[in-house]
Amino acid sequence: PTLARAAARANVGYVAQKFSLYGMLTVRENLEFFGGAYGLPRQKIKERIKEVLSRFGLVGAEDRMAGDLPGGYKQRLSMAAALLHEPKILFLDEPTSGIDPPARRIFWRQITALAAKGTTVIITTHFMNEAEYCDRIMIQDQGKMLILGTPEEVRNRGGKNLTMNEAFIAIVENSRREEEL
Repeated sequence: PTLARAAARANVGYVAQKFSLYGMLTVRENLEFFGGAYGLPRQKIKERIKEVLSRFGLVGAEDRMAGDLPGGYKQRLSMAAALLHEPKILFLDEPTSGIDPPARRIFWRQITALAAKGTTVIITTHFMNEAEYCDRIMIQDQGKMLILGTPEEVRNRGGKNLTMNEAFIAIVENSRREEEL
């Protein structure tokens, strides 16, 4: 079981909705810690830190305490830590919650680039317009899967000419009505 867990950890990255890195460590110290936790060799950690600092716009913030960073920077640091070991699968829990629109746009560009390079990205979101970026969408309500399909399939299930948000509401409301019968 221990080897299986280590193998899984090597292939999976995770970014929590709430900042969950170490606020009393610097940006660099957080990245060094997570590099070690993922089992990267010391030299590889140094190389990857340099890459992710640049990629996520954290150059110049390496020596700042993570807990003192603004929200957008914390989110970028979380992404950098989750991607330090180049996982095959990345889980993102409400990744754009609390960040401003320009940071949100940059974030989605990074995510679509990751997906284009073959990383599987699984996202939870309440921002249905952002779900449009995904190849497949699953809508669930009260633990029950209501639909799994492409954005177009989801919109069509909701009704004619609906936005993703309108389709989401229609699908959930229809399901709840059916349960009441």
